[in-house]
Amino acid sequence: MTPRPERLANYAWHSALGYDLFVLLILRLLWRWLNPVPEPPVDLQRCEQIAARVAHVGLYVLMFVVSLTGWMVATTFRVPMTKDLLGIDVPPLVTAVDRSARQWIEESHMVLAYVLAAVVLIHIVAALRHHIVKRNDVLRRMLWSARP
Repeated sequence: MTPRPERLANYAWHSALGYDLFVLLILRLLWRWLNPVPEPPVDLQRCEQIAARVAHVGLYVLMFVVSLTGWMVATTFRVPMTKDLLGIDVPPLVTAVDRSARQWIEESHMVLAYVLAAVVLIHIVAALRHHIVKRNDVLRRMLWSARP
């Protein structure tokens, strides 16, 4: 196990990164709201369209909830971790919670983060399937340089 002072530094770095990723998520959601996604390829079956929609909504919901639970955990330490990577103060989302509630929030954050990682992996595999097996332009549309 990592020694305690280094562990706290790792938590501080992790929470600071999480705050900044949360801001990027909000910006991404605004971008997505202002710039609708292109229509799916015509060769996509109905079940593939539904799976894509569920996966995208799931990705955004999980990113949002993982960020919020992480923020909650970071602000319930004895010394709250309330600075992002740029040193900007982040207000605490929660203040005092009892030990069992904090543990439940922390475990939820961890489990949801693993679920998010699994959904991201499935998303990558699906994008590669579209590119390699189906030979359509789904992966190319995801890349910034290939956008119209």
